[in-house]
Amino acid sequence: MNYLSVENLSKTFGDRTILDSISFGLTQGQKVALVGVNGSGKSTLLKILTGISGPDKGEVVFRNDIVVRHLLQNPEFEAGQTVLDAVYDADDPAHKLLLDYEKALLSGSANLTEIIEKIDSAGAWDLESQAKQILGKLGLHELNQEVTNLSGGQQKRIALARVLIQKPDLLILDEPTNHLDIETIEWLESYLSLANMALILVTHDRYFLEKVTNEIIELDHGKLHYYKGDYGFFLEKKAERHESESSSIDKAKNLYRKELDWIRRQPKARGTKAKYRVDAFQDTKSKAFSGQAAQDLTLKAQASRQGKKVLEIEDLGHGFGEKSLFSGFDYVFPRKDRVGIVGANGTGKTTFIRLLLGELAPNAGEVVQGQTTKFGYYRQMELGFDDSQTIIEFAKAIAEVVEVGKGKTIPVSQFLTRFLFPPDVQYKPIGKLSGGEKRRLQLLQILIQSPNFLVLDEPTNDLDLITLNTLEAYLESFEGCLILVSHDRYFMDKLVDHLFVFDGNGDISDFPGNYTDFRQKQTEEKATAPKSEEVKKTVAKEQKEKKKLSFKEKREFDELETNIPKLEEEKAGLIEQLNKSQRDHEELMELSGKIEKITSQLDEMEMRWLELSEYL
Repeated sequence: MNYLSVENLSKTFGDRTILDSISFGLTQGQKVALVGVNGSGKSTLLKILTGISGPDKGEVVFRNDIVVRHLLQNPEFEAGQTVLDAVYDADDPAHKLLLDYEKALLSGSANLTEIIEKIDSAGAWDLESQAKQILGKLGLHELNQEVTNLSGGQQKRIALARVLIQKPDLLILDEPTNHLDIETIEWLESYLSLANMALILVTHDRYFLEKVTNEIIELDHGKLHYYKGDYGFFLEKKAERHESESSSIDKAKNLYRKELDWIRRQPKARGTKAKYRVDAFQDTKSKAFSGQAAQDLTLKAQASRQGKKVLEIEDLGHGFGEKSLFSGFDYVFPRKDRVGIVGANGTGKTTFIRLLLGELAPNAGEVVQGQTTKFGYYRQMELGFDDSQTIIEFAKAIAEVVEVGKGKTIPVSQFLTRFLFPPDVQYKPIGKLSGGEKRRLQLLQILIQSPNFLVLDEPTNDLDLITLNTLEAYLESFEGCLILVSHDRYFMDKLVDHLFVFDGNGDISDFPGNYTDFRQKQTEEKATAPKSEEVKKTVAKEQKEKKKLSFKEKREFDELETNIPKLEEEKAGLIEQLNKSQRDHEELMELSGKIEKITSQLDEMEMRWLELSEYL
């Protein structure tokens, strides 16, 4: 069943062609990842698909009877809108009933009984249960809060909950893992991989991409390339395509030189010049120079020399007010150390980094920096660029030349080119760049200064996969120290040797291994740990917090409490009949069968009663 058809779609901005007559389709259950370097047109295509902007030519056709929802980078909400208003679709009858039900619960409305009857009639309790599960998994419990008063990360979660609760047939997601912690990412990954929906996904998280999708659409210089396979297959076939294109371009250039010589040798007055030769010449010219813009990001910047003493932490402790984030932490950084930082939001990761950088004074202990240590700090927040400043002006204000190793330097313009800012783009105002291109420029600002101690806080957000691959290659050969805070599990696994684990209870532990090793150890410990009374209480508490009964489940619990005694009474009566009976064998067998059936029913009902009672 075809859900989406895109035919000959084109879009240009000024003299730059972003999409050049691209076509593709999407069918029921098909899950596709959309990839390409920053500025290749991913966001432009998504805006056209979602109706935010229109194409210059071509058409986008959705099947009439399907529900299409989307989540782009910066969701918008109305002033005064609560979380409850935001997550339910008031235009959908079932959602409207559940919205009214939740508001009646919060306000103690006298109409509650009437609303419950309507939900019963509509059979909408399953939807309510699913909605509560999604909200709980995304950490949304205070449904009466105004959305505009919440942080950008919380707003992203609300927008994500909204599109999932509305159960679309086709879902369009742009970087859904940004601002989510790793456990929530893993839940969303599992949810989307099992959901029976069509999906168009833009993500920098390669584990997420691998788990959720098995088809890839790449945008490259306005053209669309389709790959049916996982991310590894895509990389392999892309390399083969580039090799083939490179060979074709070399042949086209040789032919172009011959054709150019022929064109020049023709008399200007001759009107019989073969038109097909002229047309063929233009095609050859176009092909011969089609590879000019095909670049690979190559990062080579020399780290400053690092002395024996890098950074020493002694008895470090910090907190705010009565809340202690961590205490008594000691560590000495060796040269070329590679540390990942993990922990739930609010456990002190960013505070810890600020202490290391000297931006905060610790409440206890000290941080001693080596004389030659030179930090480069990539922050989560985007820099406040001067949008009128050109890229080359911005870079030259930092350095005219960049050291690339062994005493060699290159002009900053050449370094920009390696960052996928070719000469014709370097004179573009920063305000014209995409969000991902600004992030790349922010990264360039740090590396251009040749730091020997890199601190990267969520560096993968808004960067494309091609840039990430090259950044990883650069960091793998980086000669200095690295501290990495990231929810990108692939990125973390590839680059760190050990982890600082923030447990949220004031302790920082040093785990020897990457993130996958850490999760594996957690799983093994949960499977083998004996459940002491204290552990059992903790598990029970977590289960209660994890799930709250829906109205349907509460009503089921009440019915069980009424029906179990009735069945027990009926069973007792049958047993009494059996004991007193003087009937023939067949009648005795019938009574025994009834008793056995009721016993089985009671067993099931009592198990369900116990399960539900744990959450009350």
